[in-house]
Amino acid sequence: MKSFKVVLATMGAIGLVAMALPFAIAQQGPTSDSSETVARPKKKKDTAAPSAAPADSTTPPDSLPDSKDEPKIPSKFTKKDKEDVPAGAATFHSDVTTVQLDVAVLDNKGHFLPGIPREKFRVLEDNVPQKIASFSTNSDAPMTIAMVIEFSNLFQQYYSQGWYETLVASYGFVQTLQPQDYVAVIAYDLRSEILCDFTTDRGKVQEAMQRLRIPGFSEANLFDALVDTAQRMSGIEGRKAILLIASGRDTFSKLTYDKARKAVQEAGVPIYALSMLQAMRIMAEPYMGQIQYMDFLQADNEMKTFASESGGQSFFPRFFGEYPSIFQSISTALRNQYSITYQPSNQAKDGKFRKLKIELVDPQTGDALRINEKGKPVKYTVVTKAGYTAPHDVE
Repeated sequence: MKSFKVVLATMGAIGLVAMALPFAIAQQGPTSDSSETVARPKKKKDTAAPSAAPADSTTPPDSLPDSKDEPKIPSKFTKKDKEDVPAGAATFHSDVTTVQLDVAVLDNKGHFLPGIPREKFRVLEDNVPQKIASFSTNSDAPMTIAMVIEFSNLFQQYYSQGWYETLVASYGFVQTLQPQDYVAVIAYDLRSEILCDFTTDRGKVQEAMQRLRIPGFSEANLFDALVDTAQRMSGIEGRKAILLIASGRDTFSKLTYDKARKAVQEAGVPIYALSMLQAMRIMAEPYMGQIQYMDFLQADNEMKTFASESGGQSFFPRFFGEYPSIFQSISTALRNQYSITYQPSNQAKDGKFRKLKIELVDPQTGDALRINEKGKPVKYTVVTKAGYTAPHDVE
């Protein structure tokens, strides 16, 4: 590892001298203390002292509601409170499960293939064909994006090649967003921190990006950061995705890879993984040991798995010139999708994972659909999530 870091630092210095690209955005200094890092903990607000009522308030103090004296909302009862549930309290029970899928059909260049009719889609749940209940096509829909960025001292020391690549990718993607798109910025090293929660205010996003200057720790807890973000976004409606900008290495997460993989599947948020330092790793391979080489190979495979099983895509660029086409592919896949809903033939609420597969077929023969452009066959890929977890019975 020591030899790899030496090579990495040397090549990073050469790359920074040789590259004359402007640092108009990347070199803007922090507006606050220069020692501020991503890992600096936030100060906890003092919630013990009650807020003072306005001086001109006309509401008498005795009429203000006291939450301690109010009865519990039925949805907040726990199993221990079952005997305390008042008679006649409303309960919820769902007899029918509906599954909603966002599907993108992309050619081998990552371009969206429009105009495919409903009858040519076939939905398989655990290899059992399902009846499509609704079908629609959305174009240029707004997106909700969480940028999960690795920013640790492992490979992103100040002014190193990894630091520069991270800033180019992060700022470059933000510039491709539309004004109505919501974006959040989450950086992680020893722990993850929300630098900017979901907003359409690009000024707040730029302020958050200013903190990507000096990394705090040499750990990279990818699994914890990714799962935490995916679970937070699982309840968001509409077009949503996670853009993961990272080397793929995980060094200190509480979650194991298997648990993280399962949590990502259950959250159902597409992950678009962008791997860093591909070119530098290729040049450093002669100086790596077998364990180091396998660590990076495993990191790439993990990012591919997270992306494919969540319905996203993975990218491994070697040159900065590849970034615009990658961002265009992500935008195309998210904004132009087929929306499909169906009611599963298996309505059992057993909490088990159901595998999904979307196929394009010829409705006359049932064979795989052939798409031609200008008389030539087109290779295509159907992108959607790998499955979902069936609900449990509501108790």
